[in-house]
Amino acid sequence: MKGQKIGYIRVSSFDQNPDRQLDGIATDRTFIDKASGKNIDRPQLEEMLQFAREGDTIIIHSMDRLARNLDDLRTLVRNLTSKGVDIQFCKEKLTFTNNDSPMSQLLLSVMGAFAEFERSLLKERQREGIEIAKRKGKYRGRKRALDETQIKDLKARANAGEVRTNLAKEYGISRETLYSYLRK
Repeated sequence: MKGQKIGYIRVSSFDQNPDRQLDGIATDRTFIDKASGKNIDRPQLEEMLQFAREGDTIIIHSMDRLARNLDDLRTLVRNLTSKGVDIQFCKEKLTFTNNDSPMSQLLLSVMGAFAEFERSLLKERQREGIEIAKRKGKYRGRKRALDETQIKDLKARANAGEVRTNLAKEYGISRETLYSYLRK
């Protein structure tokens, strides 16, 4: 049974461009999440998992775009392939099916472990770079989402009783950022 080609794309932030991930690959339907890989709440991934049927092939740029860690990767691949869904990772040039051999499972584990290791190294280098910049007085943290006028307006409206979740949406900030501004 020939199924659909389903694309799954994940970018870490709203300003990143998802176009490069499956550039030139024809799909019948594509699901795009704009969320950090560590984020469990990925609605498009959940929708794709519900949508995929036996005979379908899910095409993903790379293993790190699908899973947060090796355990997550293995679970997702196992659950999908057990439903008769094939998974194709473009960057690693690997495809996993329900008929996978022990060698395929080994490759999944090894390549997944490398992806997890690579992410850990990247985060470690980032932390080291920030520490060096802080010592040199060059690190100021992330640029503020709102200017002083917007912060004053936000505080006044919150103090007047407006719903904070609505304010966060209106200003394009998270509730955590909103509460951070209100504490200052």
